[in-house]
Amino acid sequence: MRSKADRISAHSYIQGESPRLDARTGELIWVNIKAGHVHRGRLAEGVLAVVRSYDIGRPVGVAVPLASLGAGWALAVRDGFAHLADDGTVTTLVSGLTSGQDQMNDGACHPDGSFWAGSQAIPREPRAALFRLSPDGQAETMMTGLTVANGIDFSPDGHTLYFVDTLPRRRLEAITLDDGRPGRRTTIAEISGGNPDGLVLDDDGCVWVAVWDASEVRRYAPTGELLATVELPVPRPTAVCFQGSTLVITTASLGLDQPPAGSGHLFAADVGVSGPPTRPWQGMHYADV
Repeated sequence: MRSKADRISAHSYIQGESPRLDARTGELIWVNIKAGHVHRGRLAEGVLAVVRSYDIGRPVGVAVPLASLGAGWALAVRDGFAHLADDGTVTTLVSGLTSGQDQMNDGACHPDGSFWAGSQAIPREPRAALFRLSPDGQAETMMTGLTVANGIDFSPDGHTLYFVDTLPRRRLEAITLDDGRPGRRTTIAEISGGNPDGLVLDDDGCVWVAVWDASEVRRYAPTGELLATVELPVPRPTAVCFQGSTLVITTASLGLDQPPAGSGHLFAADVGVSGPPTRPWQGMHYADV
């Protein structure tokens, strides 16, 4: 099944990434990694209206909500984790996870309330890692030897991590979590025609993957069968999330000498299957940092 995505945003972002639906407010939240900005918006009748934007002052890979309304968001920032309050105050939680030009990238919350996020190595060498921020604010390394830790989501029971190490592997993987730690890695699909980027699971347990430089988002069954494709008029979709049965897609203009019209905007498509809002980080005592 093939469908097309429509542009929903008025603004373009150099490196739009990591859209998430905040269940507390019904707002979408996304980031512009290179600019270090976090954006909040509301999608209605095919139009995304920006509610507020925050300047984090450093690259930011992803923002996830805390559980309580008004408690703000947890961020994966350049060298670690931070907290963003509703008023824009940014507080460092963990630093020193990356060095040099390396920086934190994509992430998602596990059903146990922990926040997992990975780093990307710049230049591209196998020294990136995947980290876990527990609800008590302690960070630990879960995987090493990665290059661009990307596309992260978990099965509802928390026993499987769906994951992409974009380069050089270009694989969508399912990783068993044994006692909460990554175990056996199984390749679901070898991605061709572009580089796999952000991903999300739908309510049927299938995986939607944005494919950078392929102008597509692809839906895979857990067995690896390609079930659906959403086409975009721009080459670099970066990540995805659900608002009901609407698939929201961020894109980037980064690295394009002559970006096609719409590059860096957000897009959406009704894909006929729903997906859940993003899980929150359960670091409740950071509501008042």
